[in-house]
Amino acid sequence: MTDVAAQEKKTGGQLLVDALEANGAERVFCVPGESYLAVLDALHDASLPVTVCRQEGGAAMMAEAWGKMSGKPGICMVTRGPGATNASAGVHVAQQDSTPMILFIGQIERGMRGRDAFQEVDYTKMFGSIAKWVAEIEDAERVPEMIARAFSVACSGRPGPVVLALPEDMLVEEADVAAAKPACHVETHPGLGQMADLQKMLWAAKRPVVIAGGSGWSEAATARLARFAERFDLPVACSFRRQMLFDHNHPNYAGDLGLGVNPKLVERIRDADLILLAGGRLSEVPSQSYTLLDIPAPAQTFVHVHAGAEELGRVYQPSLAIHASPETFTAALEGLQPPNEIVWSDETRAANEAYHAWSDQPPATQGPLQMGEVMTWLRHNLKPDAIMTNGAGNYATWLHRFHRFQRFGTQLAPTCGSMGYGLPAAVAAKIRHPERDVVCFAGDGCLQMTMNELGTAMQAEAAVIILCIDNGIYGTIRMHQEREYPGRVSATMMANPDFADLIRAYGGHGETVRETSEFGPAFERARASGKLSLLHLHLDPEVISPVTTLSAIRENALAKAKG
Repeated sequence: MTDVAAQEKKTGGQLLVDALEANGAERVFCVPGESYLAVLDALHDASLPVTVCRQEGGAAMMAEAWGKMSGKPGICMVTRGPGATNASAGVHVAQQDSTPMILFIGQIERGMRGRDAFQEVDYTKMFGSIAKWVAEIEDAERVPEMIARAFSVACSGRPGPVVLALPEDMLVEEADVAAAKPACHVETHPGLGQMADLQKMLWAAKRPVVIAGGSGWSEAATARLARFAERFDLPVACSFRRQMLFDHNHPNYAGDLGLGVNPKLVERIRDADLILLAGGRLSEVPSQSYTLLDIPAPAQTFVHVHAGAEELGRVYQPSLAIHASPETFTAALEGLQPPNEIVWSDETRAANEAYHAWSDQPPATQGPLQMGEVMTWLRHNLKPDAIMTNGAGNYATWLHRFHRFQRFGTQLAPTCGSMGYGLPAAVAAKIRHPERDVVCFAGDGCLQMTMNELGTAMQAEAAVIILCIDNGIYGTIRMHQEREYPGRVSATMMANPDFADLIRAYGGHGETVRETSEFGPAFERARASGKLSLLHLHLDPEVISPVTTLSAIRENALAKAKG
């Protein structure tokens, strides 16, 4: 009996990998470290695939993007100290974007704690404000319990990141425990009375607007939202970088509440008499710096639907608060009946017309490369299931304003505004969906934040197509600089490499695009190559946005300063 028990014992590392598989983990993104060698050894015998990354920030962003795509926690493993601090960028994305994710950190041995040992960090203090739960697994026997809890916490309510530290000696400690079982994920459901109240409020409305946002959606949930909008003939806007939640070609689409928003949409929401916010939080960017609605009590009838009870009433006091996930709420919408006479149909048509007037025809700008024509070409030559990724920067305005997102699961972008996100997200997307086009939009500054992940893409054979939009400056910062300190340029100029040459060094396909006519053929060659590809787009730095130039911003600021 003793011999049998001994054979059944497993190390903490083996128990952790078993628990990940039991809970449906699909892939591990990691940068290896000696602090969790026992886990790496256990992965050798597991069926769980591993993607080896180049820097922990990129690994964490890949895991976060995987969580966005799958709805399950993306898994990231890093080493202690510097590995954990590097990974914090991805954890912050997961927190602000409400994405399920679990970060595992190798940790110093338990007996060394409190001595400022080599790479020692107190992770509860470090990650306490940006993770839903931070803990250290003290005993190998508790590994299955802690992993199940991590999956439950990451997915429950408002989804988010969990951080678990793994002491090195715990991972080699043996324990005889029952096999891990998957965590139970319970979704919140709206009450029948709440849905009845919502129907009454809609029937009484004359200028209603729906805003879709947040996480926890699925293709089925977005389809139900579209059916609801059709039956009630409601205008639907999407929150910042959540545009894939509603088909932009749908006649009820009203646009997105992002940076550089359509003024007509802002006006429409302010004039609305009922706002239904489904899944989102209406935080700083979509609320236009918290000016869109009155705080704490909006002037409009405000219905807020969210899976996290703590978000209901946190900033805005709702007329009706519905504690429900997008899945269950949209299912309940199927039972609502529209009024006999829909009085706001003309408003819905006007909202859609305003969206098209704002986004159909990109403006001409100075310089030989016209980003508007690039966006028009992509609109007509990409399939509806193409996945578009980006990080942060003014270049992303072209994508958000002029691309037509038509399907769920086609957008990966950080609502937290993290630079460097586009490339890691694109790598994760291409690994998950190798049959689909994955296009990464990245400014020259944004790309260089995580450019080392080109090695990850090459090794994973992730044939991403990168559009590197190079204007030789940190564009967004320069824009603000010219507005606040006109003509006093400081710390925003960049000297860049030949990015097309660089991608070829990784065995990929690279081309330089300086004129509009060169773009379409270059993109087709990149797609046909079947390789990791990069098109180096040289953009005039004056073209800081679709609506203005750096010179215009500077001249306006100087004029204001003169009175």
